Amino acid sequence: MINQVCIRQATVEDAQAILSLIQELATFEREPESVVLTKEELVRDGFGEQPAFVCFVAEEDKQIIGMALGYPRYSTWKGKTMHLEDLIVQEQHRGKGVGFALYKRFIHYAASLRVKRIEWAVLDWNQSAIDFYEQTGAKVLSDWRTAQMGENEISHFINQYPDADI
Repeated sequence: MINQVCIRQATVEDAQAILSLIQELATFEREPESVVLTKEELVRDGFGEQPAFVCFVAEEDKQIIGMALGYPRYSTWKGKTMHLEDLIVQEQHRGKGVGFALYKRFIHYAASLRVKRIEWAVLDWNQSAIDFYEQTGAKVLSDWRTAQMGENEISHFINQYPDADI
């Protein structure tokens, strides 16, 4: 049960706490060296005139203990969708309903935007997360693979195919 936890939309003052949660998640996902994002980038990208994402935080005793961060997408089949990039709760606060409260707040927010779908990725070895999502009615798809192109791959592609004209 959640005791005195407030779920609210993040503010610019929360940027460092958000970054710390992202780093904690990267460690949990066995990729602590992969976080290159800075606090300044979070502030610029999420709290400027045209925010690239929305973030909700869980706060207990004036400390940020979890977050749900997502952004709008568009499906050529469905129309407006939201992508839940990360749902993170500090390890010592897991199992108390904080993650569910953040998840619920994000879903309600997405519904208020009248999206047709909410999507996210979950690691195939994170069975507790898969179970949680399935228990809430989400379908965890096994027939789709995630494709990514990082900065090095983008640069390599641009060098290999420099002309964007057809």
